[in-house]
Amino acid sequence: MPRLSRFALMERNKDVIAKSFYDQGQSGFFSLPEIANFIEKNKPEWSVPNKTSVIEILKFLTGEEILKEITIKLPRRSTARYAWGSPSVYEIALSLNKNSYLTHYSALFLHGLTNNVTKTVYTNVEQGNKSYYYDDDDDDEDEMEQKNIDLAFSRPMRKTNQIAHFELDNTKYQVYMLNGKYHGRLGVKELKIDKLQLPITDIERTLIDIVVRPNYCGGVEEVLDAFIAAKGKFSVNKLVSNLKKMKYKYPYHQLIGFYLEKSDYKPDILNLLKQFEIKYNFYLTYQMKEKSYSDTWKVYYPKGFAE
Repeated sequence: MPRLSRFALMERNKDVIAKSFYDQGQSGFFSLPEIANFIEKNKPEWSVPNKTSVIEILKFLTGEEILKEITIKLPRRSTARYAWGSPSVYEIALSLNKNSYLTHYSALFLHGLTNNVTKTVYTNVEQGNKSYYYDDDDDDEDEMEQKNIDLAFSRPMRKTNQIAHFELDNTKYQVYMLNGKYHGRLGVKELKIDKLQLPITDIERTLIDIVVRPNYCGGVEEVLDAFIAAKGKFSVNKLVSNLKKMKYKYPYHQLIGFYLEKSDYKPDILNLLKQFEIKYNFYLTYQMKEKSYSDTWKVYYPKGFAE
């Protein structure tokens, strides 16, 4: 009887090979270096001749649909993940940058503060702890003057160009890979989602982030809806404490107070934000054409907003 070819051996041991992956969990994925190491480690158990290359085995695994190859297009290159079962979109997004965590619209959704299901995932990796670093929302080192605030908010909101694209289960996703100011992972916690422990900003940090960057959560109407939905689910005291620790140059406390007022929070809650100095005219968002003005918070906001 002729000796079986290495491909025939893999076909004969297909169930054993597939079980090796599902023994790691009902679903998951490997990067290329990880799958290469996994393959080399498991060749003896799979009865695959040592001379069989990783590329040949990968071709077999994807051809037999034991694994799915997920091509991820990054701004300057492409990479891949090799998945079995139904891996989490969030896990894949977080694998693109070490020490990243879920933020903005993704955090909003996972905390149940929006019903909108978006195909965009937002992750953040913090900059290094450098005293000279300014956040990209207020990175102008000019003296804090009203004219500089007016000019900054007359322009479009800056957006990252670090966006990844991939397709999973016939659905196209994009990942905004933010690279924000160093905050020592303030307010980042582990949240259990479908048996996964995912790093995510807590509600207090999430509300601050979306006030600062409303376009990363669908706009100011979504921000207001989030404050309304968050009633009774978070600590305003903790939010205020975190805001102080984040040391923004711009007076975002005025915007938070404005949102709390529009969400019908009680006067004693609003007073927590009034303890801050309310000195400058500020803006709810960027490039507003028609504006109204809140005398209490000295905030310009889109005409007709929350009316």
